[in-house]
Amino acid sequence: MVEFAVNTYRFDPYKNFKFRVQLDGRYVPGVSRISPLIRQTAPLAWRSGGAPNLDSLSPGKTSFAPITLERGLTHDPTFEDWADKAFNLDGDAGASLKDFRKDMIIELMNLNGQIVHRYFVYRCWVSEYQALPELDANDDASIAIERIVLQHGGWTRDKDVKEPQEG
Repeated sequence: MVEFAVNTYRFDPYKNFKFRVQLDGRYVPGVSRISPLIRQTAPLAWRSGGAPNLDSLSPGKTSFAPITLERGLTHDPTFEDWADKAFNLDGDAGASLKDFRKDMIIELMNLNGQIVHRYFVYRCWVSEYQALPELDANDDASIAIERIVLQHGGWTRDKDVKEPQEG
């Protein structure tokens, strides 16, 4: 039974640990976790006048779940600078309407580092920023994690990315 069109000997799905995130044309260093991309379409119930006891369902409003990005805390200011565009302490603490929304690219790679899926996420903005995790002097095995939660206007998969030939 052939599972893949290009690599007919492949039976395993892609792993979830090799990926990268791109903002403003550059890759964001150190991203270690991305929450799932979730799209939900609400069902709308309606009745026909001739069958008032039976509901029918049609697709209604579609919404996209927020996306969370996490990475180990470093001196790279990408998360903090972006979060500061939606809220800042200067003036009236208003948002930077010019560039607080950004398009983001998420790339999933195979074990050879070849891109196997690419997703475009549109009009993202930071709704939550965690600068520091809970600090615990008794926990010697934890890494300090920085986290942002993104609201966005939806995502699409880049269908031009085809299954790569693996050697």
